[in-house]
Amino acid sequence: MYEALSSFAQTGGLVYFVLMFLAALAYALWPNNQETFDRAANSPLEDKGPSND
Repeated sequence: MYEALSSFAQTGGLVYFVLMFLAALAYALWPNNQETFDRAANSPLEDKGPSND
C-alpha cells in the first residue's frame, strides 16, 4: 500500500511540476508580455533620481 501511494505521489508531483514549469515558460515567452518584461528589464537603467517636491 505504501509503495503504491508513494509511487503515485512521486509521479503526480512530477507531472504537476512539469505542468507548472510549462505554464510559467509559456507566460514568459507569450508575445503579448514582451513589452511588460522589456519595461521591467530597463527600469533599473532609467534615471529618475530622488524627488524633492
